[in-house]
Amino acid sequence: MYHPHRVMKQLIFAIPLAATVTITAQPRLTLDYPAMAKRLVAQLALMPGERVLSIAHPGTFAELIPYVRYEVMRAGGVDLGVVDVLAEPWPQSFELPVVVKGARDARAHYKNMFRDVDAAVMMPGANTSHPAYLAMQDWLKDDLTAHRGRRTIHFHWTQAGSAYPIAGQPLPPQFDIDATYQRALLETDYKALAALQHRFVDALRGNAVVHITSPAGTDLRFRAGDRPVNLQDGDASKARAARGVVLIDKEIELPAGAIRVAPIEESVEGVIAFPPSQWDGRPVEGLKLRFSAGRVVEVTAASGKEAAESEMRRNGEAGNAFREFALGLNPLLAVPDRSPWIPYYGYGSGVVRLSLGDNSELGGKVTGGYVRWNFFTDLTVTVGSTTWVRAGKIQL
Repeated sequence: MYHPHRVMKQLIFAIPLAATVTITAQPRLTLDYPAMAKRLVAQLALMPGERVLSIAHPGTFAELIPYVRYEVMRAGGVDLGVVDVLAEPWPQSFELPVVVKGARDARAHYKNMFRDVDAAVMMPGANTSHPAYLAMQDWLKDDLTAHRGRRTIHFHWTQAGSAYPIAGQPLPPQFDIDATYQRALLETDYKALAALQHRFVDALRGNAVVHITSPAGTDLRFRAGDRPVNLQDGDASKARAARGVVLIDKEIELPAGAIRVAPIEESVEGVIAFPPSQWDGRPVEGLKLRFSAGRVVEVTAASGKEAAESEMRRNGEAGNAFREFALGLNPLLAVPDRSPWIPYYGYGSGVVRLSLGDNSELGGKVTGGYVRWNFFTDLTVTVGSTTWVRAGKIQL
């Protein structure tokens, strides 16, 4: 398939040498599709006559789509229907060069088709390997200079492993994940979330130094200065999108919760200590990366050092560059105290992402396509003299 960006995410896992497994029938959550659709469209705050398209993977959340279309009409918008991406996995008889060329050719035609689309809902399964998705992104990028309020909702749900395990802990069953996400979508206090995010952004400004530590040995400092800070507070209105200064300002995640920023690259100094993780498809223990001026200058590990170095080396300049600081602030997506796991890409209260790679979509200077998300649940985050997160818990 056509992959302009190779997205690599840290997987934290442990495999027991021996285990007794009991298999029982798992209940299935009955998702409230009407309520979910109503919330999605409400967050768009449609103006009369705005044209809305859905981009979907065949068979994924198909039950939701009619409700989304109806809510668009009920809100005074113009429902443009659904564009399906090519269903995956492909039949074994499909030849990769044919599909790649087809996707490349289709992108420009999709862009022409989407010229008058004001908003799109990216359903689970649609992603940046699909030409329709990329064509909509092309319009969002073009609109950054025109300050047009075109925008998309990213309703990814469990796409690309949005739920992440903590080392030594299994993920919960799917119905538990669904229940967590549905509650966050429907019950988040979006006004309070936005207020908290704005407070944090205000603290980041100017010469404030962000200091991040952990019991494992993380000791990292950086400044955000006047870099754009993306607030994923669920506001997908035209007015908000028109103020966007980077691509992800126009790509609104639901469920919501994180702030994201590419720090000033030259200001990133210190060490990140990782939990057990996987690099280049191989396990790595006790990994520590030392940064100077935003670049990895030293790699140490108890085991698997070569795997980490191989992944970074293979991805060129982006492979050893600090990408992004993200902090989750949604209490409804917090890591549970019992049977812990990381919900929805780390958008929950106190979860920190310290990412590597290309940060151009955030307004940074690193390009190259490679992205690696690294999740941490036990960090202490201090901005200036104020501690915002202590041992993975928001301090309010």
